[in-house]
Amino acid sequence: MTLDKKLADLEALREKSLEGGGADRIARQHAEGKLTARERVELLLDPGSFLELDRLVTHRARDFGMDKIQIPGDGIVSGAGTVDGRPVYVFAQDFTVFGGSLSEANAEKICKVMDLAVQNGAPIIGLNDSGGARIQEGVVSLAGYSKVFWRNTRASGVVPQISAILGPCAGGAVYSPAITDFLFMTEKTSYMFVTGPDVIKTVTHEEVTKEELGGARTHAEVSGVAHFVRKDDAAALAGIRDLLSYLPSNNLDEPPRVASREAPGGEDLNGFVPEDPQKPYDMGALVRRIADGGAFLEVHAGFARNILTGFVRLGGRSIGVVANQPMHLAGVLDIDASTKGARFVRFCDAFGIPLLVLEDVPGFLPGTRQEYGGIIRHGAKLLYAFAEATVPKVSVIVRKAYGGAYCVMLSKDVGCDFNFAYPTAEVAVMGPEGAVNILYRRELPADAAPEARAARVAEYVENFANPYVAARRGYVDEVIAPEETRERLLRCYQLLEGKRASLPPKKHGNIPL
Repeated sequence: MTLDKKLADLEALREKSLEGGGADRIARQHAEGKLTARERVELLLDPGSFLELDRLVTHRARDFGMDKIQIPGDGIVSGAGTVDGRPVYVFAQDFTVFGGSLSEANAEKICKVMDLAVQNGAPIIGLNDSGGARIQEGVVSLAGYSKVFWRNTRASGVVPQISAILGPCAGGAVYSPAITDFLFMTEKTSYMFVTGPDVIKTVTHEEVTKEELGGARTHAEVSGVAHFVRKDDAAALAGIRDLLSYLPSNNLDEPPRVASREAPGGEDLNGFVPEDPQKPYDMGALVRRIADGGAFLEVHAGFARNILTGFVRLGGRSIGVVANQPMHLAGVLDIDASTKGARFVRFCDAFGIPLLVLEDVPGFLPGTRQEYGGIIRHGAKLLYAFAEATVPKVSVIVRKAYGGAYCVMLSKDVGCDFNFAYPTAEVAVMGPEGAVNILYRRELPADAAPEARAARVAEYVENFANPYVAARRGYVDEVIAPEETRERLLRCYQLLEGKRASLPPKKHGNIPL
């Protein structure tokens, strides 16, 4: 065979690999509002940067007529490329080929890029669109999932792992994305669940649609599985690129630096927080007023909205923000908020991203549902995460800081490096009204004159529920004017750049999961 013939055969194989499951199935994919695996990869990566691996791999199954169907690539597009010039490794499931089902061969393809990512210190991005394990291969395909899960776990905290659910993801397939650091879903075209609606109807007699059971909104707002929801594939891929701009490539690199930009409204902060402690305000707006360019990439925006998590830049540095949100449940901590905050804090700590806490917390949400659900255990997760973190940590008490919630939200004695308070801050065991009811329960019975009660409340506020008592004892480093917030934060993070802290030698701690 001549070289020309060999080159022609190679080109034919390459062309066949580009066809995926064929023109009809590609057209069906587009009709459902979804891109193909190759289109997704090309849109995610910098133009012309994709280096594909294993594009000629085929499955090894011989039963059920599978030996007669061989498609180069076998339903996975995998390889490496760059995002904003930085290397990333990526795999994309191709739903047009055997419904994107996982085979022994394409599990090996996924594992190969994951191994390369860890060895080379680059993020792993998985674009999921699959019907699950390939039934024709039985336990072999299940073993493939296990190999992927094992690598997800080994890579955790070493390189960032990002998943996008861009179609179906069911059964055992859900656990790889669940282990990764961040998960994107798309509206109306993605869903994920362990057992589908038909099985649920058979076993529990519940009737539920795929969208209600495992759609993007369900996982973004109810279960908390999804961190980001975007309207379509293109928006999700753009979101991944944006997220990566805040993250280091691995746990040894520093987060990327960009040019500093002015904040859009820090000078107006003096009148931003209401003087009435019962009046809500948008903590997200406060975050944007101190962030470079007013940009705040909120994470888990639809879930546990009483706490905010996300990324900003201060002086060009990436900073992870955790803040109570008075607009929802008055900013109290509950089960979901504690878990959401803890996971985000642990991610930032694993990848050297400094933390900023903006505190306005009246306490933990009371009630039997919270107690029976384990609020003690879940609240302890957030406390553990803050105490364990060794990255630079700065907090600002904006208004309320009561009781155990004050301790949990990065108080001085759980390892906060610098902490500040606004003059509006109230640092105490509990709110003035509740404290007066306990301290003066005999002096002020239920029918006591309102003036007498108000006088005791004012006395308590003056003597205890203010930032100056804490400042006098060193529990607050400085009481600052709100308009000084950004300037103080910039100086703090600059001073903390050389921070060196480590945990006692141990295999790992035992966080209360």
